[in-house]
Amino acid sequence: MARNQLDDLDEQILRLIANNARIPFLEVARACDVSGAAIHQRIQKLATLGVLKGSEFVIDPEKVGYETCAYIGIYLRDPESFDRVVAALREIPEVVECHFTTGKYDMFIKLYAKNNHHLLSIIHDKLQPLGLTRSETLISFNEVIKRQIPIP
Repeated sequence: MARNQLDDLDEQILRLIANNARIPFLEVARACDVSGAAIHQRIQKLATLGVLKGSEFVIDPEKVGYETCAYIGIYLRDPESFDRVVAALREIPEVVECHFTTGKYDMFIKLYAKNNHHLLSIIHDKLQPLGLTRSETLISFNEVIKRQIPIP
């Protein structure tokens, strides 16, 4: 959806719910000076248009035993195998993101492991058999910024 299809009310709603996804619709309605029904309709419209991609609870990986966050740049032996590799990556529950990228990697993934030993086993036992020529791993010590994209 093109940005110019969002009006001022849509943008105001997005700013409010981006800051607090659990904000009651009635509170959003009061802040926007419209009815609760109008907010409900706008939220539905934004979801239907794909502006909003659902709502979810976010699990803190560390609190459930995943202490290592790693980003891995993947070099494929056969770049034609993208679809097969992505399908295989979907079957590895520790992989939480996969991106096709420009630059030196064929793809870039983010995963969580219980510890460095677990990370090594994921790389050796689950990633290498996918047909990688090599990979480069970066370990994140701490996520210091995580936020929604700003609504102008």
